[in-house]
Amino acid sequence: MSSRRSRSRQSGVSSITDDQIADLVSKLKHLIPELRRSRSVKISASKVLQHTCNYIRSLRREVDDLSDRLSQLLSSTDIDSDQASIIRSLLM
Repeated sequence: MSSRRSRSRQSGVSSITDDQIADLVSKLKHLIPELRRSRSVKISASKVLQHTCNYIRSLRREVDDLSDRLSQLLSSTDIDSDQASIIRSLLM
């Protein structure tokens, strides 16, 4: 048993089983578009986690880009300043 697992049991924190980890990794694999296409290929858990992190980073960049574009559009349109501030507050 790993020291991390034994420490979590000693502290009273419930531990997660290997089967639960495998199930969660499988669910992640189905959520990531790049991995979803390769259903028949066996991919290690570390690769699934790596792809997941990369996908989350790309989504974050996309959100930032879209937010910037929306801010530019809001500043260039004839929208009432109160309406613009409401829209900006909703985006934050």
